[in-house]
Amino acid sequence: MNVIECYGLIGDYKDVSSRLPNDALIKRFLGKFTQDQSFGELKAALEAEDTENAFRAAHTLKGVCANLSITNLGADVIEITEKLRGGNLDEARKLFPQAEEKYRMTMEAIAKLD
Repeated sequence: MNVIECYGLIGDYKDVSSRLPNDALIKRFLGKFTQDQSFGELKAALEAEDTENAFRAAHTLKGVCANLSITNLGADVIEITEKLRGGNLDEARKLFPQAEEKYRMTMEAIAKLD
């Protein structure tokens, strides 16, 4: 799968390509995304009912998704971030399974890059 096909599954290729000048660089940063710990930190904090650390992790992940135009996952992470910003841990936890599925799909798409 090439970068354009990957973005057909995970986000907005036109947007990311306006910030990163070529597909090799986009692919490089997507590789770095797979190593980012924010999603795992968010999951752990939600499980531990740690609103402060869950917010921090969600906010970080939201920024990474925005910078890489990973809009499918990013939309869910924005909602989770806003619930946590308001201190609503229960609502954030309800939204998490959908984000977790999109994270899995994102990781699978990135893994298939040529």
